[in-house]
Order: sequence, then C-alpha cells, then structure tokens
Amino acid sequence: MQDFKLDETSGLPVWVQLRNRFVYLIKTGHYEPGEQLPSVRSLAADLSINYNTVSKAYVDLEHSGYVVSVRGRGVFVKEVARESCEDMLSAVDTVLDDAIRRCMSMGMSLDEVRLRMLDVAHTIQLESQAILSEKRNLNERGKGHKA
Repeated sequence: MQDFKLDETSGLPVWVQLRNRFVYLIKTGHYEPGEQLPSVRSLAADLSINYNTVSKAYVDLEHSGYVVSVRGRGVFVKEVARESCEDMLSAVDTVLDDAIRRCMSMGMSLDEVRLRMLDVAHTIQLESQAILSEKRNLNERGKGHKA
C-alpha cells in the first residue's frame, strides 16, 4: 500500500506509526468522512505485518474519535473538525520553519537548504527500503526452513 511506509528503525511501535499515519491522512482529507478504511486483514497482508498490529491501531483510532467500526461492514472515517487539520499542518509548518531558519543561520542559502532536505529525505527513504527488503529476505529464509 503506497500511503504507508513503516520505519523499522523508529523507536515507535508499528501500530503507533500506523495510527499516526491514519490520523494524518484523515486530518488532511485523504480519507473523507464516511469513507471505509482498508480491512484489517488486507492492510496487514499488504504491509506484511501482524493482523493484531493493525487491529490495535484501528481500536485506538476508534477510541480517539477518528473512525467508527461497524460490525460486519468495516471501519469508517468519522467527521473530523477542519480546525484539527489546520492545527496539524500549522505544527508541521512550525517544525519545518524552525529547521529551515536554523540552516540559513548556519550560512546556507534557501536553495541549498531545499536540496539538502531532499537529499536527507531520499536517504531516509533508501534506508527504510533497505530495512524492509532485509526483513522480507529474513522472512523468506525463515519460511524456507519451515518447509
């Protein structure tokens, strides 16, 4: 699933990463009110994670008021105040603004900061992909030993 990239090197548990990503996607309008989230089983299979991990994230989303679970039908996005989206984006903007200004105070131009941010983001993406690939290789080797 394209919208979800889990970071195996993060100190955050996978279910928290998943929950946080859903919160972001809901608050920013990627998932609209009334829209159904992927089933627990399909998301677990797509991300190669345990069913219970996805279930725990969904339960937390429901307790936090982002979704509602309808027995036998699935999990659906609830109406979320637009202010919360603006608050989240404002917080992100504050973090980015601070980072950019700090880099500029170190003598970097805005173009240099932009290019450096792209380089760092790309490095993080490559590291995450390498870890995921290694995890898949270990899983495949583990399956080979069981057969």
